[in-house]
Amino acid sequence: MRKVDLTANPYFLDENGINWVETTLQEMDDDAKIKQLFAPIVMSTNKSEAVEWVKKYQPAGLMYRPEAKEALQDVFRAMQQHSDVPLLIAANLEAGGNGLVNEGTYVGRQLQIAATDDEEYAYQLGRICGKEAEALGCNWAFAPVIDIDYNFRNPITNVRTYGNDPERVLRMGRAYKHGFDESHGAVSIKHFPGDGVDDRDQHLHVTYNRLSVNEWQNSYGKVYRGLIEEGAHTVMIGHIAFPEYSRAKGISDEKIRPATLAPELMGDLLRDELGFNGMIVTDASVMGGFTMLEKREFAVPYSIAAGADCFLFNRDLDEDIMYMKKGIENGILTMERVNDAVRRILGVKASLGLHQKAELVPGKAALDIVGCEEHQAIARAAADKGITLVKDTQKLLPIDPQEKRRVYMQAVGVEEDTPIYQYLLKKLTDAGFEVDAKPVHNWGFKDMSISVEQIKQQYDLAIFYANEATMSNRTQVRINWGMLGFNIPWFIEELPTMFISTANPYHLIDVPHIKTFINGYSDSEYVVDAIIEKILGRSPFVGINPIDPYCDGRFELKL
Repeated sequence: MRKVDLTANPYFLDENGINWVETTLQEMDDDAKIKQLFAPIVMSTNKSEAVEWVKKYQPAGLMYRPEAKEALQDVFRAMQQHSDVPLLIAANLEAGGNGLVNEGTYVGRQLQIAATDDEEYAYQLGRICGKEAEALGCNWAFAPVIDIDYNFRNPITNVRTYGNDPERVLRMGRAYKHGFDESHGAVSIKHFPGDGVDDRDQHLHVTYNRLSVNEWQNSYGKVYRGLIEEGAHTVMIGHIAFPEYSRAKGISDEKIRPATLAPELMGDLLRDELGFNGMIVTDASVMGGFTMLEKREFAVPYSIAAGADCFLFNRDLDEDIMYMKKGIENGILTMERVNDAVRRILGVKASLGLHQKAELVPGKAALDIVGCEEHQAIARAAADKGITLVKDTQKLLPIDPQEKRRVYMQAVGVEEDTPIYQYLLKKLTDAGFEVDAKPVHNWGFKDMSISVEQIKQQYDLAIFYANEATMSNRTQVRINWGMLGFNIPWFIEELPTMFISTANPYHLIDVPHIKTFINGYSDSEYVVDAIIEKILGRSPFVGINPIDPYCDGRFELKL
């Protein structure tokens, strides 16, 4: 495995930067170097607790889940002030500043941005993420997601991706990075060697990218190579195996491991073939794809030995530090490899200028940009451009509320009081519709007796709304109907019916006979606002299909 070159992409360090890296490394004892390999998740915004924690562990970096902006900024400032080496502070900045901070701008899920087919919106997504993160002192984006959504059954990729076209994924991923670069932070492209082929979830067990080596090189390889050449500082390695590549390296099937434990994937493929000189960070080490193949005592140090530089999240940080030290004592991991890993970590920090910043976390006034009107206006525009009319074979649209006033409304994938559902109901009412919202649950045999004539007499229009969102540890994203399907759109030949999704774009597999289908991709108020404008005919549908909503030819006909 090649050694780091701090003068080359993505570092481009001058003599002063290199001297800081080398001096800092030399001043660390082995204990400090080992702690620098970790990037845990932190939960507490209590400043005194956070300060004591950072003084004890002195990690490479850390990540918080979204909290209130002032509390986060205060705790980040306190932690940076008590860290011996500037911290990398990370967040899942995939859809907007809301990935870091409660008040952050929800620009839109990546698939919504892809549906605009306009790199400007990917650039603006990256810029807004960067500027809102910078205001709090966050300098590391676990984004963009450059997985390719090849498998409609995959429960994780879906709306988190830029779709199923490698060229569009590359264009959008590159544009996001250019936008984020304006905040002088680092992106982490993920999840190498690429999610979206398997239909399972690496949070629960190892998953597999089953492409041939040639297929991979022309898809995922092209995207990773492009972002590496653009100067991506870090790559997040998934608990995803790439069997065909590992076999080509002479590894037997029983020894094939996910990338986080595979030197041939991190070293031969990512470092040598793709030329990545930056920092490799593992995906969360608490995930089943990492924990189930090897004893943790072996896996923790071996992940670094195999080529990772930074170890993300822990079950027990003290225990993992102990395992790392025991791995060195037992010969699993060498201090030479540790030194190279820490040098790469320090190189990222120097490349971002953290070593010479007088103020690593700005003052309170900087928070004004978080959720500002300029960013909200861009989110509104992205919603308008991204919504996709998948089909309207019955020529239902546009709708005049005076002609089709009485609405049969059925929601799935939400609870009755889900805010975005309640917002949709309000917007429909404000537009002049009389909405009869059917229960989300509690359908029973009594509902079987509704007649065709009742439906035709009581309603002019039916709207089915789904917000079946993708999330970790959810093994499928499909519509689950009520008892015996009593709440399905059984009356579509009697009553004009349309289906709206603001999450999973593949619901046609469960409602193939629906004649009017709209994909919104993001469960934001701006998306709902834009959908209402479009169904009323006040705004045209211009979004493209960044995936195949017909689920890879699952329908003989596009009904």
